[in-house]
Order: sequence, then C-alpha cells, then structure tokens
Amino acid sequence: MNDISDINWASMTDGALLHTVGSFVRHHRLKQNITQNKLAERANISRSTLSLMENGDKITLPILIQVLRILDKLYIMDIFKVEEQISPIEYAKLMKKKRQRASTKKDKSQPDNTKSEW
Repeated sequence: MNDISDINWASMTDGALLHTVGSFVRHHRLKQNITQNKLAERANISRSTLSLMENGDKITLPILIQVLRILDKLYIMDIFKVEEQISPIEYAKLMKKKRQRASTKKDKSQPDNTKSEW
C-alpha cells in the first residue's frame, strides 16, 4: 500500500468508512468465490455478523482481523506498523562516535620496551 491516495479518508464519516471496509471484504470474498456461510464458518463468526460487516455495520476489530486472515488480506495491516526513525542529526552524531581506526592491545605480561632509560 502506498501513502498517496486521492481519497480524503479524514473527511469521511464513520459510516462511510465502515461501508468501505465492508465493500472491501465483499469484493475479495466474491473474487475468491467464497460464500458468506463458508467465510463465516472459517472465520469462526456467524453469517449474520459477516453480512452486517459487508453492509457497513459496526463490527469489532478482532472479527475484522479474523475475516482478513481467511481472505489472506492481512497485508493491509502494514500501514499500522511503527518503525523507529532516527533524525539525520542523531545519525550524524552516531557516525561521529563510530570507531575510525583499530589499535593494538598491549600485552600486560610482556615488559614495556617503550620506557626510557633516563
């Protein structure tokens, strides 16, 4: 899914949004040639609940997830994934602290030959 859409989701009523979700479910159910009874059975919900969903009535989020899982449409959940992003300034600071050179470790058991005799 991309972030660019010509639909102004914020201006839609809750009812219109529910109707859009219901239409999505109905479209993909029919495209996969699954009856309401079969989808409801597989999703472990009643056929009347599925019918209400497809008609734009209120449903619970767990029911929607069950139906999307059966329709193999859980990819739409990608939009809800939260990824931590680091600012360019913080990234630059981290890179500045990053080690630039390797150094050799001094062996404590060996005498230090770099001491001056003076």
